[in-house]
This record gives sequence, structure tokens and C-alpha cells, in this order.
Amino acid sequence: MSVKLRFLSGVLAVFSTVQIAYADGEHSVEVFYELLSNPGSQSHADAFLNASSPDWESIGDYSGKTKNRENFLAQMGGMAKLVPDLNWAIEDMFEDDDKVVVRSRATGTPSRPFFGVDGQGRSFDIITIDVHELEDGRIVRSYHVEDWAGALRQLSGK
Repeated sequence: MSVKLRFLSGVLAVFSTVQIAYADGEHSVEVFYELLSNPGSQSHADAFLNASSPDWESIGDYSGKTKNRENFLAQMGGMAKLVPDLNWAIEDMFEDDDKVVVRSRATGTPSRPFFGVDGQGRSFDIITIDVHELEDGRIVRSYHVEDWAGALRQLSGK
């Protein structure tokens, strides 16, 4: 085999490995949103545990406080009761090296007061932006921003 063919063969092997890593990372991120849309599901919680690292952390504000997987899953259990029809749809997903950025839309109708607002059967529809950091195809950190102020305006009818 010529030097050029060996080089091209090596490049293709590396490229194939990179594509597999990206596919695994994209799948891990999709699993995250499937959990958000099925927050009371044990099978979705188990899939999230497999798609994320044991030291995964959620970062949603500038306080420096993080949420671990256990606390996050507990919060999801509460959301299942509070917003039984919660749906978190991926609208765009962009990958770059070890990061996946997602623009999504969260919709739902709270079954009781939500952050102190009695929505009286109203629904919300908000935009969200997340940046997920990956290692070996698993999510290790998720930075997120949701328009909860917009949700509260919608629920209050303003």
C-alpha cells in the first residue's frame, strides 16, 4: 500500500471515530430532552443516567450553585405532578467539538399554582437555550436558560 493510501486510510479511520462520538453525544442530548418531556418516567430517568456522567451538573444561573443528577431527577418528579403535559421539543441542535447547543421550546399546562401564579387552566409556551458539555459521548455539564418570566406572564393572562 502506498504512503498516500495509508495516510488516507488513517484519516478515514479517525473521521469515522469522530462521527461516532458525535452521534453518541447527539443521542445523549436527545435522551435529556426525552426525560424533560416525560419527567415522571422511570425508564426515561434511567436512560438519562446512562447518557450523563455520574458527576453531571446543571448550571442555570450566576449564583455558582449547581444541581447534581439526584436533585435534578427529584425536580423532574415534581414537574411530572405540577405540569403533567410538559413537552420539551428540540427545535435546533448544533454540535462543536465537545459541546452541543440546543434551542428548544417548552410547553405545558400547570395543574396547580406555578411559581405562585394560579394559571386557571392556562398554558405556557417558552423558548429555552442549553449548552451541554460532553466527554466520551456522555453529558457532563448542562448550562441552561429558560424564559420562566414569560411563562408566568402567559399563565397570569397578562
